[in-house]
Amino acid sequence: MKRGGLPPVRDIFFAGFLGVLLTLGLRRPFLFVVGYIYIDIVSPQRLSYYLLNSVPVSLIMFSLAILGWAITDRKDDMRIAPRQILLLLLLVYAGLTTFYISDAFRVEAFEKWDWVWKSMVFAIFLPLTMRTKLRIETVLLFMSLSLAAIVIGAGIKTVFGGSGYGSFAMMVDDNSGIYEDSTLSTAAIMIIPIVLWFTKHGTIFKPDWRVRVFCYALCLACLLTPIGTQARTGLVCAMFLAILMLRDNKYRMRFIAGAALAGLVALPLLPAAFSERMGTIQNYQADESAGTRIAVWQWTFEFVQENPLGGGFDAYRGNSLSYYATSRDQQGNVTNRMITDQGRAYHSSYFEMLGEQGWIGLALWLLIHAIGIVRMEWLRRHYRGDDIPDDQQWIAPLATALQHAQLVFLLGALFVGIAYQPIFLMLLAVQIGLDTYLARCRKRDGFRPIAEMLEEPGTPKLVPKAQPGGY
Repeated sequence: MKRGGLPPVRDIFFAGFLGVLLTLGLRRPFLFVVGYIYIDIVSPQRLSYYLLNSVPVSLIMFSLAILGWAITDRKDDMRIAPRQILLLLLLVYAGLTTFYISDAFRVEAFEKWDWVWKSMVFAIFLPLTMRTKLRIETVLLFMSLSLAAIVIGAGIKTVFGGSGYGSFAMMVDDNSGIYEDSTLSTAAIMIIPIVLWFTKHGTIFKPDWRVRVFCYALCLACLLTPIGTQARTGLVCAMFLAILMLRDNKYRMRFIAGAALAGLVALPLLPAAFSERMGTIQNYQADESAGTRIAVWQWTFEFVQENPLGGGFDAYRGNSLSYYATSRDQQGNVTNRMITDQGRAYHSSYFEMLGEQGWIGLALWLLIHAIGIVRMEWLRRHYRGDDIPDDQQWIAPLATALQHAQLVFLLGALFVGIAYQPIFLMLLAVQIGLDTYLARCRKRDGFRPIAEMLEEPGTPKLVPKAQPGGY
């Protein structure tokens, strides 16, 4: 971070906010958990000039979160989900590839390992803390608002004409992590279903007109982010999310017509650079970035034929690429030019997992996500219908929102290496937390859909008890 530019009032604000969280956490230790979520997403230590950039705030908050849970949380009926075990296995395997396989680029591999293991450990730990609906909602709220701190600024900058791929600096002049253009665009579109859930089922902030206006404005900022960053991944994710939303939409034709009308109105207002960059989706042979990705993917597939266990973190640094790019001028003349490159990143989470952790790592990663999609679909189907009690009406919409968010992530992950990014691992953790919470409720209080219970002859018509909503 370069010194100068902004006044130190930014440092005072970040330090003051974290100080308030730490103070409140002494009374409600769960706030240490959501405080770490805020730090992991926003990274205030990277935004600070003086006060926080020399203090290990992430380590402090994470340690307090673990300590607070160990001392104050109930441990009875604590459930370890299969996906937590799979995440632990993937963590161990990634560690083995880092320490024993990654030889050529050990320094770079350990730099990535330094933040990956922390993100994965927190994703394994987080579901253990989500024992109530209020806690689940609080985690989602902090995830949404933490991302909103970045996305709102990105949306405003886009409206006032600021855009550019690779140069769309938000709060930090660093095109990495969540602040990388394609990563931010994917996360912004991914969070939209969760934000919309708050407009109907939120309880921390009652979904009145003020909450709805803020949520809709935040969704607009999320949609503007891919325009400002000019990230093609964001556009593809937005179109995919629109298709997913048709599944539960009662007025599908109106939705399609409204989306088409909005697109036609917005098209003339889009920056020329954005339109030109989006046009390379159809003519990817003429785009050097797209051509490089395909060449890297081919290299990765050939690499794992000789190294089926993977090459460890940042194994891509050993690649050397040569490929032809095709372009056509206005007269229709076709030109082929040879492109040579080396040390290019995977630009895909799937090939990132394949190249770094081999077939075993890719299989574990795909299995983790496949289970998440199936479990959210199970919850979606079993907690919906006219016979579901009012205190359970929030479950199916939340399962649907989490499933849609995961599917958007998996699509964006085709084109961006974000397999270990914290916010996406947190999404998996919330899915696990919701699933284990409902499993405890079903075991303890007969917390099951009325329609499902009526299908079983001789089963008493139980009315589930209201779950405690405190921290």
